[in-house]
Amino acid sequence: MQIHAKTDRGLKRTQNQDAFNFGVVGSNAAWAVVCDGMGGSAAGNVASAGATEVFSTAMAENFKPTTEPATAQRLMVRAIDSANAAVFKAAEQKQELEGMGTTVVACTVINGSVSIANVGDSRAYLLRNGTVTQLTTDHSVVQSMLENGQLTADEAKNHPNKNIITRAVGVAPDVTVDLYSCELQQQDILLLCTDGLTNCVSPQQLAEFAESAPPEQLPEQLIAAALQAGGPDNITAVILRQ
Repeated sequence: MQIHAKTDRGLKRTQNQDAFNFGVVGSNAAWAVVCDGMGGSAAGNVASAGATEVFSTAMAENFKPTTEPATAQRLMVRAIDSANAAVFKAAEQKQELEGMGTTVVACTVINGSVSIANVGDSRAYLLRNGTVTQLTTDHSVVQSMLENGQLTADEAKNHPNKNIITRAVGVAPDVTVDLYSCELQQQDILLLCTDGLTNCVSPQQLAEFAESAPPEQLPEQLIAAALQAGGPDNITAVILRQ
């Protein structure tokens, strides 16, 4: 199992409020998490870093090479629940952290079986043989408008409310986690990323980079493309390859 990752502050932000982590367990099992914090100059950092730490600790303690995919999904939900409670509690205790929260997209891979957990608008993609499949559905105002027929896909790309999310970790006592699954084939790439990447790099570009770049260089090349497109936000890309 190969994992490669990179994050960048971008060209317009003064801080990087993205966070990520991953772990490889044995030869055929791994987990990864990506968070995109929100809530002001300092609070976004606290939310994403805190959620990443809590999630990572839970997975490091409980995720094993012998874990079944269904169990892995439950582990991720519990880990995100714990992260939600920790971020929410921290926000209650300090006024300057009030209202902070974070997206979370996370995955486990066990012998090619992928489980994904998602809250917010960070995304998971499957890159296979020059094609791109978005595996997660955004929890966002624009996604809701798309589903209700109020926007076209082209209109959604530049909508003024495209950065407003409808679900996040840490903003309420409880959070609902969406779960997805798929199977990785040889040479497939699983990409976890924040919207700083997907707002600047099209699905077609993702596919082209996945076909041309060595896996160890892919996160760096994706981030370079986002920076070349203006890099208005923090950018994080984590790739897993069977």
